[in-house]
This record gives sequence, structure tokens and C-alpha cells, in this order.
Amino acid sequence: MKKTLLCALASALLFAGCSKNEINSPDPKLTQQTLAAMKPDSLGGATAALAVQGVAQIDASTVQQTIKGFGGANIVAWTGDLTSTQRNTAFSPTSGIGLSIVRVRVPNSSSEFAAEKATIDACKSFGGSAIASAWSAPASMKTNGSIIGGKIKTASYANYAAHLSAFNSAVGGLAAISPTNEPDYKVNYESMELTAPEVADFVAAQGSNCGAPIMAPEPFQMNQTYINTYLSNATAKSKTSFVCGHIYGKTPYNLGNVGKPVWMTEHYTNSNISGDDWSNAMTAAKEIHDCMNSGWSAYVWWYIRRSYGPISESGNIQKVGYIMAHYARYVRPGYTKISCTSNPSTGVYVTAYKSGTKLVLVIVNQNSSVTNQTFSYSGITVGGFNRYFTTSSANLSSNNFAVSGGSFGINLAASSVTTLVSY
Repeated sequence: MKKTLLCALASALLFAGCSKNEINSPDPKLTQQTLAAMKPDSLGGATAALAVQGVAQIDASTVQQTIKGFGGANIVAWTGDLTSTQRNTAFSPTSGIGLSIVRVRVPNSSSEFAAEKATIDACKSFGGSAIASAWSAPASMKTNGSIIGGKIKTASYANYAAHLSAFNSAVGGLAAISPTNEPDYKVNYESMELTAPEVADFVAAQGSNCGAPIMAPEPFQMNQTYINTYLSNATAKSKTSFVCGHIYGKTPYNLGNVGKPVWMTEHYTNSNISGDDWSNAMTAAKEIHDCMNSGWSAYVWWYIRRSYGPISESGNIQKVGYIMAHYARYVRPGYTKISCTSNPSTGVYVTAYKSGTKLVLVIVNQNSSVTNQTFSYSGITVGGFNRYFTTSSANLSSNNFAVSGGSFGINLAASSVTTLVSY
């Protein structure tokens, strides 16, 4: 019995050739430490703590949502623009995080439109896209004459649509535009306060004239009542390409059949904690998993460059960024999520994706000890996997292994995120 277990664990042990800190930079010390901690050469120590639990079953023939991407916001007027180097760090899928969506603000003045273009162009150059949200219409088009609060004048609907369309043209084309950011949340900064029927009235009247596909209604907490009320306007729904919202204070959930792709367009986990805090990064990892498992097609963090974001103020990738890279680098726009056991074992969460014959798995292990996880797959042919994993001390460390027979097992490092990319 002991010999059988040891063989099974040894065959599952696939950590080798790891790297640390900089992407793909060698770190032999880490390799030795990782292997030493996980080496199943006796029934004591780390081996005794391994938890062998349920099977994660992957069915590549059952296709779910199409992925738009993973991204973050770049608001030039409020934080300054990303530098050229920071754009590469954010958007490159080979040397950076691989973010494939940049979210920008629609300025109130057309004189500010061009400032957004350079970063939008950079994201597009790496195969990504840009989306834009308007915090407020120009003051002259609002009921209170201010960029804070108030509503869009009905008489200004056409002018506001023209304003949005002009921004789309100025930046070279958007994947989607939102006429109002968090219309259900009263604040003392740039904003509009609109009911769901009021947002729907604007989109019904002018949604075809805003220059880009409409994403709406973008409520503060992905409020389903607000969303359903908005979509009950049949004309507005017909002119809406994407349902979007934020998840402040809200756990991701399945909205049901709303008839449109669902995008999560803004959230961050904790602005008082560094983006390099590992516990905070693991919270973000589980949150992205939950969004994908809820059937949503996009996940967009708040500021790309921020002390609590994926990139620090000095431009370095932080732990939150490496966690996002596990999704953004390897699950590219146009990939489809496929059927997979989302929580096969205690503390283990899995989502699966495919593009043609390529299979990608992203695995979050919340357990404080090494966890053995078994996978089975059908509907796709796999010869092996390139493996990338991040822990509190390793960033996108990598190795590869062969598989056959439709199943395999691996040891997941304690408190880690792992991405498997088939070959």
C-alpha cells in the first residue's frame, strides 16, 4: 500500500526547472526548496499532508461563454498615462501581464479625447481591445448643469450620443462604450444619477448613434433588479451588445439568461493593502475564478498602475498582476470556457478553456499545504502541458510534463495559482 501511494505521488510530482520573481528568470534555490518541500520519499513530512480528493472533470465538447479578456483601467486625467514601458508590462502576453482589455474614461471635453489614444493603441497592438465608460455627460447636457450628479437632459440625448461617438472616432475605435458609470451610486465626484429606465430611455433613443457597441447599464453591484429593469425596455436591449456591471460588495453570481454576454468592468479587492500582498492576490485569484464560473466573459480590475493594483506606481508587476497573468496571458480573447468541475476538492478551484486544439486550465489552491489533484479530460487530444505556477515566493515559475489516457494528477503548491497550457 505504501509503495503504491509513493509511486502515485511520485508520478504526480511535476515541479522542475522553476523560476522566481522575474518572468522565466532562473532561480535554482527556489527549485531545490520547492522539490524538497514536496518530495514524496517517505510517508512523513510534506507527503503525509497531501490531500487526494475528487476528480476535476473537463469536457471540451461542452462550450460555455466566449472570453473577451482580462484587463484594467487607465484614466489619464486622474492618474496620468502609462509610460511606454508600463504599457508593454501591462499588455504583452510574452513579457508582461498580458492584459487584453484597457478601460478608459470618456472625458467631458473633446480637447482631452486624444490623450487616451496611445495606451489604447498599445493594448490593441498586443491583440487586446479598449472599452470606455462615461462618468458624466458634459455639464451643458445635464439637468443640474454640473458634472457631479444630475441626469442627461432628454433634449440633449442626440448631442450626448454625438459626444460619445466623437470620442470613439478620436481614439480609433472601441470594442464597447458605456453611457454611464455606476448610475445607481450617489457620489460627490464626477457622476450621473440615473434610474434603470432612464439609462434604457437614452440607449433606446440613441444607442445606435454612440459610435461603438453599447455596454450597459454598469451598476455599482451588478444589481440584477437594476439590470433586468433596464433590459425590460426591448428597444434598449436590442441596442445593447454587452451587459456590464461592477461587484463592489457583491460576490459574483450567474445572472441567468439575460441574452447578452456579461462583463465585469470594474473592481479591486482592497485599496489599503499593497498589490504585492499575497493574501490579497489570492483573494483576487478566487474572485476571477468566480466571475468566469458565473458565466461572465470579461474581468476588469480598477487602475492598472496603483499601489494596490497589478502594476506598482514604479511600474513593477505586483502579486495581483502575476495572478491576473495566469488568466490574461494564457486565456486570450476569443477562447471559450468549457465544462469543468469548478470545486473538485476542498480549497481547489478550477476553470477550463479551449482554443481550437489547445486546452488551458487555471487552478487556484487555497490550501495551506501541498494538494494532490486529479484531472480527467474528454473531447480534446492532449499530449502534455506547459505548467506555470505562482506562490508567495515564486512568479510564473514553469515546467512541462506529458500526459496520456485522458487523465493525470499533479501536486499543487500550497496557496498557489497554476495554469496548464496543453501542447
